Amino acid sequence: MKDGKCTKGFPKPLSEVIKGNVAGYPVYRRRRRAAGVVLINGKEYDNETVNKWVVPYNPYLSQKYNRHINVEVCTAITAVKYLYKYVYKGSDKAVITVEAIRGEGNQTQIEPNEILRFLNARYISPVEACMRLLDYSVQGKTHTITQLTIHLENEQMVTFRSSDDPAVVVTRDKHTMLTPFFELCASEAPENQVAKSTLYQDIPKLFRWDTKAKRWVRRKRYQAALGRMIHVSPRDMQRFYMRVLLCHRKDRRPLKIYER
Repeated sequence: MKDGKCTKGFPKPLSEVIKGNVAGYPVYRRRRRAAGVVLINGKEYDNETVNKWVVPYNPYLSQKYNRHINVEVCTAITAVKYLYKYVYKGSDKAVITVEAIRGEGNQTQIEPNEILRFLNARYISPVEACMRLLDYSVQGKTHTITQLTIHLENEQMVTFRSSDDPAVVVTRDKHTMLTPFFELCASEAPENQVAKSTLYQDIPKLFRWDTKAKRWVRRKRYQAALGRMIHVSPRDMQRFYMRVLLCHRKDRRPLKIYER
């Protein structure tokens, strides 16, 4: 309860059909019952509006496990973000506090080092330790994700040290995943003809990236792989609309045409 109201939104509104509210959350069907009084656990309730207080449940699960199981429909994008974060957030953490040793009688108390008083440590529960020791799978992955770069012509991102030779730096990382993609589309080799009718984001399904040769190579056998183009802010207009074109256009026009 907060300010005299239930924080979970009870009582819920009555509704003859399932619908969504303005916030995108579902409003479940809660039919109005016949007028009268119903006795539940020794308490009297208005039978007409008693459905307002029913917590959402699944009849199949309740019958199978012989208990009440709270079931809700997750429709917000935040639910997907939470589930993804929950899987990859890492191990549990615990803060260990070092307490002072209390002396007896006239003995002085020994105070620990203040810096070492609080330790942020990793906590491994017995269940997790068992899963790790027995080498059980704690997560599953179905596809290999290839992150695809997006840049304008001759505007590749280059990393260097202040002591590097500028003449060497300008030639470094000249071939990204994007530039060989256009070369692949322009190739007349029989094994590369399929690239002319394939979107940039779908290239990793049919080709693999050779990191040493800096080029796309046709896969000899199927592999579960997907491509994901990096995010580009709409404020970066040229790169943003270039990304939009790459998502929809299946042609082999060079970068300079996309920039116009």
